[in-house]
Amino acid sequence: MSAPPALQVVTTDPTPPYEQLRRQFAELIQAGVLTAGDRLPPLRQLAADLGLAVGTVARSYRELETAGLVVSRRGGGTRVQAIARPATAAQRERNLQAHAETFVRQARLLGASDAEVRALLESALVTGRAPSAHSPSS
Repeated sequence: MSAPPALQVVTTDPTPPYEQLRRQFAELIQAGVLTAGDRLPPLRQLAADLGLAVGTVARSYRELETAGLVVSRRGGGTRVQAIARPATAAQRERNLQAHAETFVRQARLLGASDAEVRALLESALVTGRAPSAHSPSS
């Protein structure tokens, strides 16, 4: 099995951790990064890696199973469903638009100006992630 994609839970995000995980897995499946038959990390392992309760990860997996993206079998782990299809270009565009809108909405709630939002997006494009407001300057 190849190295799993990096998953992360942002503790300062108002979105519950189980939903953050569910969304990341769903996007990886829809984008074709995780394909039919790929096994998701074991509950306990992922919970330990991310510093979450096992029940939180289990809820994410249950939500994915309810959506028909994965199937869980006792002793066989949780695997991506064979019927899961990669996102179309239109779905990908909608997903990207939704993420952009969420970022802008949260930035505005924090009082960021349009110029600050643009600067953070430019920085994220260059570095791969936006700088933390609390990180020390170099």
